[in-house]
Amino acid sequence: QLQLEESGGGLVQPGGSVRLSCAASGIALDAYAVGWFRQAPGKEREGVSCMGSTGASIHYADSVKGRFTISRNNEKVYLEMNSLKPEDAAVYSCAVGSVWIVQAPSIPQEYACWGQGTQITVSS
Repeated sequence: QLQLEESGGGLVQPGGSVRLSCAASGIALDAYAVGWFRQAPGKEREGVSCMGSTGASIHYADSVKGRFTISRNNEKVYLEMNSLKPEDAAVYSCAVGSVWIVQAPSIPQEYACWGQGTQITVSS
């Protein structure tokens, strides 16, 4: 059974940077649609960034455009986060969809497997 494990979370100062990683067991991630989502206390889960299965289609939420970058290799999916703001604080989860989803899937329903999440706190 596919398992995803995120790492890289923690406390970051406003304006700082951090890179999240998501490791998958048993599959080559560079063939699948992948995404990062986040959920802050009292708020709904929000799509942050996603990539279609071929890698040609990438989507970013307006709130993170120009600051966050999604990337992947066959072993891991990454989310590089720069210029962090207090409103970026949340639990970040990675997700894996299908090899057939070419257009970057921005909604949770298009994902079959989820990680447990990693906490990002942005505070001075």
